[in-house]
Amino acid sequence: MKRILWFPLLEGCLYLAFLSLDLFLPGSGWDISLKYLSILLCFCFVLGNGEGRDSLLMKTALGFTLLADLFLLVLDRWYLIGVACFCVVQLLYLTRIAKLRPEKLPLRLALRGLLVVAALITAWRLGALDGLTALSLFYFSQLICNALESLSLGIPFRGFSLGLFLFLGCDLCVGLQNLSAWFPAASGPLVEFARVGMWLFYLPSQVLISLSVKRK
Repeated sequence: MKRILWFPLLEGCLYLAFLSLDLFLPGSGWDISLKYLSILLCFCFVLGNGEGRDSLLMKTALGFTLLADLFLLVLDRWYLIGVACFCVVQLLYLTRIAKLRPEKLPLRLALRGLLVVAALITAWRLGALDGLTALSLFYFSQLICNALESLSLGIPFRGFSLGLFLFLGCDLCVGLQNLSAWFPAASGPLVEFARVGMWLFYLPSQVLISLSVKRK
């Protein structure tokens, strides 16, 4: 236990530092380095502590998370690649859940597929369907399904499940931010909260997911 205590403590320090910047010095740019460092730390923790096939799966998932944040956070460009990386992350989490809970897997996959198709048709009818939107809808639908299915994994994976729901909270904040960009009239206290809320939820989600990996 003492061997891993440094990880949440160091992450907590980074968390408080960049949240303070988000609250009191928004737009300074200093927060970006701290945020990316916190995700890099999650990857390094999993890289150095996990074992077995589940660990390899999660190392790969955290690696793609790190890559996604490179494009979406640090470079702030090539969003299609960044979202595609997050799609891979959710597919890897799906693989983890499927290995732990293989019951009725074909039916569950079929329902996931129907959800994706319904989301794409809805976006198409609204005239909002493009490559980035399609990838985002696929990603978000799989995140929702992963979070819900993870509830059945039991007590040993409750941290993983909570991490996925916090991940979902982060992406709901991202959606609110994007909504305000498209519709300035939609701005308000909720959108202002979403600006800080993205990382308020995101880093704890990644720390919990990292801690769910079977350790050596």
